[in-house]
Amino acid sequence: MFDDIAPRYDAFNHLASMNIDRRWRRRAIREVAAVKPEAVLDVACGTGDSTIALTRALPERCRITGVDISPRMLKVMEGKVASEGLGNRISIVTGDAENLDFPDGSFDAVTCAFGVRNFENLEKGIREMMRVLKPGGKLVILELSMPSGKLLRKLYEVYFLHILPRVGKRLSGNESAFRYLPASVVNFPGKEKFTAILQDCGCTSVTHRALSFGLARLYTASYSL
Repeated sequence: MFDDIAPRYDAFNHLASMNIDRRWRRRAIREVAAVKPEAVLDVACGTGDSTIALTRALPERCRITGVDISPRMLKVMEGKVASEGLGNRISIVTGDAENLDFPDGSFDAVTCAFGVRNFENLEKGIREMMRVLKPGGKLVILELSMPSGKLLRKLYEVYFLHILPRVGKRLSGNESAFRYLPASVVNFPGKEKFTAILQDCGCTSVTHRALSFGLARLYTASYSL
């Protein structure tokens, strides 16, 4: 599905969020920068928006790796990385978030922006991210969420579940993919349940913060032995 929509994925994302996603990413990147990492892994990096933003924000000594399961999404990313002249700073890897091909404790920070809700096995994916994180490292997860206010939630459902799939169909011709994406947000665990899942998977010092009235949520966690 992601291979099929890769050429139009960026356009849909920015249109769907009215470009607020860029501001959300900046908030997530500040959390990463706070640990002064030398190595960062961006899981489910897709077309590379977050990976590229991380690279711009972090010092040149920091190596950034983006991993995603969709070859065509990564093909789009390769073009963007080349056009930005960042090929010497970013490693692009095709791989499954639930079976990461990196040794234990490889990264100072692991990020995932708008990707965890697509994991087939959520707990397995989180445990893999924790496995490759160094002790004392930081996990930063940015994900869309359902707002809690009744009126805003209703408006969100109408926009997200009925209007956006039609927009996605016009952009890509694949309406089913753009019906899946909003539905995956609706079905994703709420903040309390997801916090509990993170803790069960070995995360410590878990925090969560609502962004833009709860349209997105920023989760952070640490890993300690």
